[in-house]
Amino acid sequence: MTMSPSGDGWQLMYDGLLSVMLNRQGGPRGGTDFKAPNWWMGMLTHRLGHGTLTFTGMASLEPATVGKCGYREIFQAGETCNGQPLVDRQHPHDLTMQLAGAWHVPVTKHARLTIAGGPVGEPALGPVAFMHRPSAAENPVAPLSHHTFDSTHIAMGVITAAVDRGPVIVEASLFNGREPDDNRWNLLDRGPLDSWSARVWIRPSSNWLLQVSSGVLKDPEALEPGNVRRTTTSVEWFRERDDGFTAVTAAYGRNDKAHDSSNAFFVEATRRFGANAIYTRFETVQVETNLLVFDRVPAGPGGIAVAFVVAWTLGDVRDFWKPAGAQVGVGADVTAYGVPEVLQATHGSHPFSLHLFLRVRPPASMMGRMWDMTMTHLVERHQMADGMPMMQEAAPAGTNGHATYMK
Repeated sequence: MTMSPSGDGWQLMYDGLLSVMLNRQGGPRGGTDFKAPNWWMGMLTHRLGHGTLTFTGMASLEPATVGKCGYREIFQAGETCNGQPLVDRQHPHDLTMQLAGAWHVPVTKHARLTIAGGPVGEPALGPVAFMHRPSAAENPVAPLSHHTFDSTHIAMGVITAAVDRGPVIVEASLFNGREPDDNRWNLLDRGPLDSWSARVWIRPSSNWLLQVSSGVLKDPEALEPGNVRRTTTSVEWFRERDDGFTAVTAAYGRNDKAHDSSNAFFVEATRRFGANAIYTRFETVQVETNLLVFDRVPAGPGGIAVAFVVAWTLGDVRDFWKPAGAQVGVGADVTAYGVPEVLQATHGSHPFSLHLFLRVRPPASMMGRMWDMTMTHLVERHQMADGMPMMQEAAPAGTNGHATYMK
Protein backbone atom coordinates (compact mmCIF):
# COMPACT_ATOMS: atom_id res chain seq x y z
CA MET A 1 0.00 0.00 0.00
CA THR A 2 1.21 3.49 -0.83
CA MET A 3 1.23 5.68 2.27
CA SER A 4 2.51 8.92 0.73
CA PRO A 5 1.54 12.11 2.63
CA SER A 6 0.48 13.65 -0.69
CA GLY A 7 -2.37 11.14 -0.88
CA ASP A 8 -1.52 10.07 -4.47
CA GLY A 9 -2.01 6.36 -3.76
CA TRP A 10 -4.19 4.17 -1.61
CA GLN A 11 -3.95 4.97 2.09
CA LEU A 12 -4.68 2.39 4.78
CA MET A 13 -5.88 2.94 8.32
CA TYR A 14 -6.76 0.10 10.67
CA ASP A 15 -7.43 -0.72 14.31
CA GLY A 16 -8.70 -3.60 16.39
CA LEU A 17 -9.11 -5.13 19.82
CA LEU A 18 -9.10 -8.58 21.43
CA SER A 19 -10.01 -9.10 25.10
CA VAL A 20 -9.59 -12.62 26.47
CA MET A 21 -11.85 -12.29 29.49
CA LEU A 22 -12.79 -14.16 32.65
CA ASN A 23 -16.23 -12.75 33.37
CA ARG A 24 -17.85 -13.17 36.79
CA GLN A 25 -21.32 -11.65 37.11
CA GLY A 26 -22.75 -11.41 40.62
CA GLY A 27 -26.18 -12.04 42.11
CA PRO A 28 -28.67 -14.90 41.61
CA ARG A 29 -28.82 -14.25 37.83
CA GLY A 30 -25.05 -14.07 37.50
CA GLY A 31 -22.44 -16.70 36.80
CA THR A 32 -18.97 -17.15 35.33
CA ASP A 33 -17.87 -17.52 31.72
CA PHE A 34 -14.68 -17.26 29.70
CA LYS A 35 -15.13 -15.23 26.51
CA ALA A 36 -13.09 -13.21 24.01
CA PRO A 37 -14.81 -10.10 22.60
CA ASN A 38 -12.99 -8.80 19.52
CA TRP A 39 -13.19 -6.66 16.37
CA TRP A 40 -10.98 -5.43 13.54
CA MET A 41 -11.60 -2.48 11.22
CA GLY A 42 -9.83 -1.15 8.16
CA MET A 43 -10.27 1.94 5.98
CA LEU A 44 -8.89 2.48 2.47
CA THR A 45 -8.91 5.94 0.86
CA HIS A 46 -7.88 7.22 -2.57
CA ARG A 47 -8.21 10.51 -4.38
CA LEU A 48 -10.63 10.33 -7.30
CA GLY A 49 -11.21 13.43 -9.40
CA HIS A 50 -11.99 16.39 -7.16
CA GLY A 51 -13.05 14.15 -4.30
CA THR A 52 -11.99 11.16 -2.27
CA LEU A 53 -13.27 7.60 -2.25
CA THR A 54 -13.27 5.68 1.05
CA PHE A 55 -14.00 2.02 1.74
CA THR A 56 -14.49 0.71 5.28
CA GLY A 57 -14.78 -2.83 6.54
CA MET A 58 -15.24 -4.15 10.06
CA ALA A 59 -15.38 -7.77 11.18
CA SER A 60 -15.58 -9.82 14.37
CA LEU A 61 -15.06 -13.46 15.29
CA GLU A 62 -17.37 -13.15 18.29
CA PRO A 63 -19.81 -15.74 16.86
CA ALA A 64 -17.02 -18.23 17.72
CA THR A 65 -15.16 -16.57 20.60
CA VAL A 66 -18.22 -15.23 22.46
CA GLY A 67 -20.86 -17.66 21.21
CA LYS A 68 -24.29 -17.35 19.68
CA CYS A 69 -25.87 -16.13 22.93
CA GLY A 70 -23.11 -13.71 23.92
CA TYR A 71 -21.48 -13.12 27.29
CA ARG A 72 -23.08 -12.67 30.72
CA GLU A 73 -23.98 -9.10 31.71
CA ILE A 74 -26.65 -8.75 34.37
CA PHE A 75 -29.47 -6.25 33.65
CA GLN A 76 -28.63 -6.24 29.94
CA ALA A 77 -31.36 -7.11 27.42
CA GLY A 78 -31.77 -6.88 23.68
CA GLU A 79 -31.82 -9.00 20.50
CA THR A 80 -32.48 -12.75 20.46
CA CYS A 81 -30.87 -16.19 20.67
CA ASN A 82 -32.60 -19.31 19.37
CA GLY A 83 -35.79 -17.31 18.98
CA GLN A 84 -35.86 -16.20 22.63
CA PRO A 85 -35.01 -12.76 24.07
CA LEU A 86 -31.47 -12.31 25.35
CA VAL A 87 -31.72 -11.41 29.03
CA ASP A 88 -28.83 -10.73 31.42
CA ARG A 89 -26.49 -11.21 28.45
CA GLN A 90 -24.81 -8.99 25.86
CA HIS A 91 -25.27 -10.26 22.32
CA PRO A 92 -22.24 -11.03 20.12
CA HIS A 93 -21.42 -8.93 17.08
CA ASP A 94 -22.00 -10.34 13.61
CA LEU A 95 -19.09 -11.57 11.52
CA THR A 96 -19.65 -8.57 9.23
CA MET A 97 -19.92 -5.40 11.30
CA GLN A 98 -19.44 -2.89 8.49
CA LEU A 99 -19.11 -3.02 4.72
CA ALA A 100 -19.54 0.45 3.29
CA GLY A 101 -18.14 3.17 1.10
CA ALA A 102 -18.15 6.96 1.08
CA TRP A 103 -17.58 9.69 -1.49
CA HIS A 104 -16.27 13.02 -0.17
CA VAL A 105 -16.35 16.01 -2.54
CA PRO A 106 -15.97 19.76 -1.95
CA VAL A 107 -19.04 21.81 -2.94
CA THR A 108 -17.66 25.25 -2.01
CA LYS A 109 -14.38 26.59 -0.75
CA HIS A 110 -15.44 25.93 2.84
CA ALA A 111 -18.00 23.11 2.60
CA ARG A 112 -17.86 19.42 1.72
CA LEU A 113 -20.51 16.88 0.78
CA THR A 114 -20.28 13.21 1.75
CA ILE A 115 -22.48 10.42 0.39
CA ALA A 116 -21.99 7.12 2.21
CA GLY A 117 -23.70 3.77 2.43
CA GLY A 118 -23.48 0.05 2.09
CA PRO A 119 -25.05 -3.31 2.91
CA VAL A 120 -23.76 -3.03 6.51
CA GLY A 121 -23.08 0.34 8.12
CA GLU A 122 -24.14 2.84 10.74
CA PRO A 123 -26.77 5.56 10.37
CA ALA A 124 -26.46 9.11 11.67
CA LEU A 125 -27.81 8.33 15.12
CA GLY A 126 -26.22 8.51 18.56
CA PRO A 127 -22.70 9.27 19.78
CA VAL A 128 -19.61 7.49 18.48
CA ALA A 129 -20.07 3.75 19.06
CA PHE A 130 -18.43 2.50 22.26
CA MET A 131 -15.66 0.57 20.41
CA HIS A 132 -14.37 3.85 18.92
CA ARG A 133 -14.78 6.17 21.91
CA PRO A 134 -11.42 7.03 23.55
CA SER A 135 -13.27 7.26 26.87
CA ALA A 136 -14.20 3.55 26.54
CA ALA A 137 -10.91 2.44 24.96
CA GLU A 138 -9.93 0.08 27.78
CA ASN A 139 -13.34 -1.18 28.97
CA PRO A 140 -13.80 -4.73 27.60
CA VAL A 141 -17.64 -4.84 27.71
CA ALA A 142 -20.55 -2.95 26.22
CA PRO A 143 -22.44 -0.46 28.40
CA LEU A 144 -25.85 -1.39 29.79
CA SER A 145 -27.16 1.56 27.79
CA HIS A 146 -25.94 0.02 24.51
CA HIS A 147 -29.50 -0.35 23.16
CA THR A 148 -30.17 3.34 23.71
CA PHE A 149 -26.98 4.85 22.32
CA ASP A 150 -25.22 2.67 19.76
CA SER A 151 -27.16 -0.48 18.91
CA THR A 152 -27.60 0.84 15.35
CA HIS A 153 -23.87 0.80 14.63
CA ILE A 154 -24.61 -2.42 12.71
CA ALA A 155 -27.49 -1.55 10.38
CA MET A 156 -28.16 -4.05 7.61
CA GLY A 157 -28.52 -1.44 4.88
CA VAL A 158 -27.92 2.32 5.15
CA ILE A 159 -27.54 5.46 3.01
CA THR A 160 -26.24 8.69 4.59
CA ALA A 161 -25.65 12.21 3.29
CA ALA A 162 -23.52 14.68 5.25
CA VAL A 163 -22.46 18.29 4.80
CA ASP A 164 -19.65 19.73 6.87
CA ARG A 165 -18.61 23.35 7.08
CA GLY A 166 -16.05 24.41 9.61
CA PRO A 167 -16.86 22.96 13.04
CA VAL A 168 -20.37 21.76 12.09
CA ILE A 169 -21.44 18.52 10.37
CA VAL A 170 -25.11 17.86 9.49
CA GLU A 171 -26.09 14.29 8.54
CA ALA A 172 -29.25 12.40 7.57
CA SER A 173 -29.77 8.66 6.97
CA LEU A 174 -32.22 6.14 5.58
CA PHE A 175 -31.60 2.65 6.94
CA ASN A 176 -32.95 -0.74 7.95
CA GLY A 177 -33.76 -0.25 11.63
CA ARG A 178 -34.27 -3.94 12.46
CA GLU A 179 -31.60 -5.39 14.71
CA PRO A 180 -29.54 -8.30 13.29
CA ASP A 181 -31.01 -11.78 13.68
CA ASP A 182 -29.27 -14.49 15.71
CA ASN A 183 -27.49 -16.01 12.70
CA ARG A 184 -24.22 -14.23 13.41
CA TRP A 185 -22.24 -15.84 10.57
CA ASN A 186 -24.30 -14.62 7.60
CA LEU A 187 -22.98 -11.62 5.73
CA LEU A 188 -26.14 -9.51 5.99
CA ASP A 189 -29.84 -9.48 6.86
CA ARG A 190 -32.04 -8.00 4.16
CA GLY A 191 -34.68 -5.42 4.94
CA PRO A 192 -36.21 -2.23 3.54
CA LEU A 193 -34.67 1.17 4.25
CA ASP A 194 -37.75 2.40 6.10
CA SER A 195 -36.13 4.01 9.15
CA TRP A 196 -34.59 7.48 9.25
CA SER A 197 -32.35 9.63 11.43
CA ALA A 198 -30.63 13.02 11.53
CA ARG A 199 -27.60 14.18 13.49
CA VAL A 200 -25.64 17.38 14.07
CA TRP A 201 -22.01 17.37 15.20
CA ILE A 202 -20.30 20.46 16.60
CA ARG A 203 -16.55 20.48 17.08
CA PRO A 204 -15.66 23.84 18.67
CA SER A 205 -12.03 22.77 19.19
CA SER A 206 -9.80 19.72 18.90
CA ASN A 207 -10.64 18.89 22.54
CA TRP A 208 -14.44 19.01 22.36
CA LEU A 209 -17.03 17.05 20.37
CA LEU A 210 -20.81 17.46 20.76
CA GLN A 211 -23.73 15.76 18.99
CA VAL A 212 -27.51 15.80 18.97
CA SER A 213 -29.46 13.20 17.00
CA SER A 214 -32.93 11.75 16.57
CA GLY A 215 -34.55 9.08 14.45
CA VAL A 216 -37.40 6.62 14.03
CA LEU A 217 -36.58 2.89 13.95
CA LYS A 218 -39.10 0.66 12.21
CA ASP A 219 -39.75 -2.52 14.26
CA PRO A 220 -36.20 -2.77 15.67
CA GLU A 221 -36.94 -5.67 18.06
CA ALA A 222 -37.86 -9.01 16.50
CA LEU A 223 -40.02 -10.09 19.48
CA GLU A 224 -41.50 -6.69 20.33
CA PRO A 225 -43.33 -5.19 17.31
CA GLY A 226 -43.60 -1.44 17.11
CA ASN A 227 -41.56 1.58 16.15
CA VAL A 228 -39.09 3.40 18.40
CA ARG A 229 -38.24 7.08 18.32
CA ARG A 230 -34.70 7.50 19.63
CA THR A 231 -33.18 10.80 20.72
CA THR A 232 -29.65 11.26 22.06
CA THR A 233 -27.23 14.00 22.95
CA SER A 234 -23.60 13.69 24.02
CA VAL A 235 -20.49 15.68 24.78
CA GLU A 236 -16.92 14.39 24.64
CA TRP A 237 -13.70 15.93 25.91
CA PHE A 238 -10.27 14.65 24.86
CA ARG A 239 -6.83 15.90 25.85
CA GLU A 240 -3.49 14.41 24.99
CA ARG A 241 -0.58 14.61 27.39
CA ASP A 242 3.14 13.87 27.21
CA ASP A 243 2.60 10.38 28.63
CA GLY A 244 -0.84 9.53 27.25
CA PHE A 245 -4.32 11.07 27.17
CA THR A 246 -7.49 11.78 29.12
CA ALA A 247 -10.93 11.27 27.56
CA VAL A 248 -14.40 11.82 29.04
CA THR A 249 -17.83 11.28 27.45
CA ALA A 250 -21.27 12.03 28.89
CA ALA A 251 -24.52 11.17 27.08
CA TYR A 252 -28.28 11.15 27.59
CA GLY A 253 -30.69 9.12 25.47
CA ARG A 254 -34.38 8.30 25.30
CA ASN A 255 -36.38 5.58 23.54
CA ASP A 256 -40.06 6.40 22.97
CA LYS A 257 -42.44 3.56 22.04
CA ALA A 258 -46.19 3.56 21.47
CA HIS A 259 -47.12 2.94 25.13
CA ASP A 260 -43.98 3.67 27.13
CA SER A 261 -40.58 5.32 27.14
CA SER A 262 -37.20 4.68 28.74
CA ASN A 263 -34.23 6.89 29.55
CA ALA A 264 -30.51 6.29 29.93
CA PHE A 265 -27.51 8.34 31.00
CA PHE A 266 -23.82 7.53 31.24
CA VAL A 267 -20.52 9.23 31.90
CA GLU A 268 -17.29 7.36 31.26
CA ALA A 269 -13.60 8.26 31.32
CA THR A 270 -10.18 6.82 30.53
CA ARG A 271 -6.85 8.22 31.73
CA ARG A 272 -3.79 6.70 30.10
CA PHE A 273 -0.31 7.44 31.49
CA GLY A 274 2.63 5.51 30.09
CA ALA A 275 2.01 1.78 30.26
CA ASN A 276 -0.95 2.21 32.64
CA ALA A 277 -4.57 3.18 32.09
CA ILE A 278 -7.45 3.59 34.51
CA TYR A 279 -11.07 3.75 33.38
CA THR A 280 -14.50 4.20 34.85
CA ARG A 281 -18.12 4.20 33.70
CA PHE A 282 -21.21 5.33 35.61
CA GLU A 283 -24.63 4.77 34.08
CA THR A 284 -28.25 4.77 35.06
CA VAL A 285 -30.64 2.95 32.75
CA GLN A 286 -34.38 2.32 32.78
CA VAL A 287 -34.76 -1.42 32.16
CA GLU A 288 -37.86 -3.45 31.30
CA THR A 289 -38.52 -5.20 34.60
CA ASN A 290 -40.99 -7.81 33.31
CA LEU A 291 -38.50 -8.89 30.66
CA LEU A 292 -35.72 -9.26 33.24
CA VAL A 293 -37.91 -11.10 35.75
CA PHE A 294 -39.77 -13.48 33.43
CA ASP A 295 -37.29 -13.76 30.50
CA ARG A 296 -40.02 -12.98 27.99
CA VAL A 297 -41.57 -10.00 26.26
CA PRO A 298 -44.90 -9.11 27.93
CA ALA A 299 -47.98 -9.86 25.82
CA GLY A 300 -51.09 -7.73 25.49
CA PRO A 301 -51.77 -3.98 25.35
CA GLY A 302 -50.56 -1.39 27.78
CA GLY A 303 -47.23 0.05 28.81
CA ILE A 304 -44.14 -1.92 29.79
CA ALA A 305 -42.94 -1.51 33.39
CA VAL A 306 -39.52 0.08 33.70
CA ALA A 307 -37.23 0.90 36.62
CA PHE A 308 -33.82 2.51 36.99
CA VAL A 309 -30.71 0.35 37.44
CA VAL A 310 -27.45 2.06 38.41
CA ALA A 311 -24.04 0.60 37.53
CA TRP A 312 -20.58 1.92 38.37
CA THR A 313 -17.40 0.34 36.97
CA LEU A 314 -13.78 1.02 37.93
CA GLY A 315 -10.87 -0.71 36.22
CA ASP A 316 -7.16 -0.66 35.41
CA VAL A 317 -5.00 -1.99 32.55
CA ARG A 318 -1.21 -2.27 32.36
CA ASP A 319 0.76 -2.99 29.18
CA PHE A 320 3.60 -5.46 29.69
CA TRP A 321 4.62 -6.34 26.12
CA LYS A 322 4.80 -4.52 22.79
CA PRO A 323 5.80 -7.03 20.11
CA ALA A 324 6.35 -5.19 16.81
CA GLY A 325 4.42 -2.21 18.20
CA ALA A 326 1.33 -4.16 19.31
CA GLN A 327 -0.08 -3.54 22.79
CA VAL A 328 -0.51 -6.50 25.12
CA GLY A 329 -1.77 -5.76 28.61
CA VAL A 330 -3.56 -7.25 31.59
CA GLY A 331 -6.47 -5.63 33.32
CA ALA A 332 -9.28 -5.98 35.82
CA ASP A 333 -12.42 -4.13 36.76
CA VAL A 334 -15.28 -4.36 39.22
CA THR A 335 -18.88 -3.16 38.82
CA ALA A 336 -21.30 -2.31 41.65
CA TYR A 337 -25.04 -1.95 41.06
CA GLY A 338 -27.97 -0.09 42.52
CA VAL A 339 -30.98 -2.41 42.13
CA PRO A 340 -34.65 -1.33 42.22
CA GLU A 341 -36.85 -3.18 44.68
CA VAL A 342 -38.79 -4.96 41.93
CA LEU A 343 -35.61 -6.73 40.74
CA GLN A 344 -33.99 -7.52 44.08
CA ALA A 345 -35.59 -10.97 44.37
CA THR A 346 -34.20 -12.06 41.00
CA HIS A 347 -30.91 -10.14 40.85
CA GLY A 348 -29.97 -9.47 44.47
CA SER A 349 -29.83 -6.32 46.53
CA HIS A 350 -26.13 -5.46 46.09
CA PRO A 351 -24.55 -7.59 43.34
CA PHE A 352 -20.96 -7.07 42.18
CA SER A 353 -19.38 -8.16 38.91
CA LEU A 354 -15.71 -8.72 38.04
CA HIS A 355 -13.64 -8.98 34.85
CA LEU A 356 -10.06 -10.23 34.56
CA PHE A 357 -8.71 -9.96 31.03
CA LEU A 358 -5.79 -9.99 28.63
CA ARG A 359 -6.07 -7.13 26.11
CA VAL A 360 -4.34 -7.19 22.70
CA ARG A 361 -4.26 -4.33 20.18
CA PRO A 362 -2.50 -4.40 16.80
CA PRO A 363 0.23 -1.84 16.13
CA ALA A 364 -1.16 1.60 15.38
CA SER A 365 -1.38 2.34 11.67
CA MET A 366 0.60 5.22 10.23
CA MET A 367 -2.56 7.30 10.44
CA GLY A 368 -3.14 6.54 14.14
CA ARG A 369 -5.97 4.82 15.99
CA MET A 370 -9.55 4.79 14.68
CA TRP A 371 -10.92 6.78 17.57
CA ASP A 372 -14.04 8.93 17.13
CA MET A 373 -14.69 7.18 13.83
CA THR A 374 -18.09 7.09 12.13
CA MET A 375 -19.04 5.86 8.68
CA THR A 376 -18.91 9.39 7.23
CA HIS A 377 -15.99 11.02 9.02
CA LEU A 378 -12.97 10.72 11.27
CA VAL A 379 -12.85 13.49 13.86
CA GLU A 380 -9.66 15.51 13.95
CA ARG A 381 -7.60 14.71 17.02
CA HIS A 382 -4.10 15.62 18.15
CA GLN A 383 -4.05 12.11 19.52
CA MET A 384 -1.27 9.73 20.44
CA ALA A 385 -0.87 6.13 19.37
CA ASP A 386 0.34 3.62 21.95
CA GLY A 387 1.21 6.46 24.30
CA MET A 388 3.83 7.79 21.84
CA PRO A 389 3.71 11.34 20.48
CA MET A 390 2.72 11.62 16.82
CA MET A 391 3.99 14.15 14.30
CA GLN A 392 1.38 15.85 12.16
CA GLU A 393 1.64 15.43 8.41
CA ALA A 394 -0.53 16.51 5.50
CA ALA A 395 -4.22 15.64 5.69
CA PRO A 396 -4.95 12.34 3.94
CA ALA A 397 -7.53 11.81 1.31
CA GLY A 398 -10.81 10.55 2.65
CA THR A 399 -10.70 11.87 6.20
CA ASN A 400 -12.75 15.03 5.59
CA GLY A 401 -9.58 17.08 5.79
CA HIS A 402 -8.68 15.82 9.24
CA ALA A 403 -5.11 15.30 10.33
CA THR A 404 -2.77 12.39 9.66
CA TYR A 405 -0.28 11.35 12.31
CA MET A 406 3.08 9.69 11.78
CA LYS A 407 5.42 8.24 14.39
